[in-house]
Amino acid sequence: MAKKKSVKKQADLPLRSDTSEKVKLTLRDKKTIGSLTNLADTVVASAQKTKDPRLEIPTRSLSNVRYNKSQRILEMGKNTTARQLFNLNQAKSYMQTMLAAAGCKRLVESGKTTSIRGLYYLMKHTIAGTKEETFSDQAESDPIIEDLEVLLESLREELHLYAQQRGSMVGNIILNDKGDTIDCSRMGSGGYGIPSIVEADVIQFRECGADFVLHVEKDTVWQRFNEDKFWKKHNCILTHGSGQPPRGVRRLLHRLHNELKLPIYCVFDNDPWGYYIYSVIKQGSINLAYESKRMAVPEAKFLGLRAIDYERCNLNPSVQIALNDTDRKRAKQIAKYPWFEQKKTWQKEIQKLLDNGFKLEVEALISQGLSYVTDVYVPERLEDRTWLD
Repeated sequence: MAKKKSVKKQADLPLRSDTSEKVKLTLRDKKTIGSLTNLADTVVASAQKTKDPRLEIPTRSLSNVRYNKSQRILEMGKNTTARQLFNLNQAKSYMQTMLAAAGCKRLVESGKTTSIRGLYYLMKHTIAGTKEETFSDQAESDPIIEDLEVLLESLREELHLYAQQRGSMVGNIILNDKGDTIDCSRMGSGGYGIPSIVEADVIQFRECGADFVLHVEKDTVWQRFNEDKFWKKHNCILTHGSGQPPRGVRRLLHRLHNELKLPIYCVFDNDPWGYYIYSVIKQGSINLAYESKRMAVPEAKFLGLRAIDYERCNLNPSVQIALNDTDRKRAKQIAKYPWFEQKKTWQKEIQKLLDNGFKLEVEALISQGLSYVTDVYVPERLEDRTWLD
């Protein structure tokens, strides 16, 4: 009978590799480990020079984000914030940053992944000789992880961290997912669940006969398109992101567009939130501006819903949802985004929404027929090329 291994308390557990087996590292993994090791080396170098170890972390704020007109994406500026070990106000966050780096290095070296909550628990323990916890809750660790991403210029997924899996895909494409062959045209009613980590060393595109990608806002709308076999009739790939798409969905859309040269068309609710989701897919988000180059799709088109669709589709007054003060304020803010501000079509669209005084959900089209959105609305917009850019 094998002997039981002794288990140490978390506080005494070193952040080292979890496996004695040799892990085959990808080139991406080796690069990530190199970046993490270099980060640790800066501490050693500072100590050898009897200098205060410090990190210069790019500032993640609206004031440090700019719109690159030529590339049509959001980019992070050059402003940084110093984080020093021997500064009483910064010592804990410095420690937390290095602890997160050590935890990610452990994950990469062991060939394992975990959620951001999993990393939180991996790092959380009582500091020896004190009653102080490394992290009080996950709300304290999440920003540290984002700081580490911008500091290393690495995607979270490159640090072997994944977010909540949301989003599905179906259509004329065959891919490899960690060695398993996935035919997305044979995924039944649920579709292929888009994972959080969709990098090329995890997901490879084997065959694709689709002409474009149709991305819809909600899974309920996606179900209608899938049930009606829209993707088969119009030879496309159908995706959704359960509202605001998670990073995995955005990254996959980016790859489908840039690697397979597939146009991306979007169908969202006609409200400020729908406009914002489109903006995130197209230009990137303010919070994740440092990842826009690998996530944004500047060529993505907005098919609808449009503010003019209430009259154009002869919708029933009962489908109107009155705008509240928050909606109006948000719409005016979006109208001032640099990538919308100079576009007359978008200014006209947002003003029409405000003049209407109500918003519309995609499901409102059901008042014209259960499959009106798949049989009439989207096919007509694609044929007439009446989309917003």
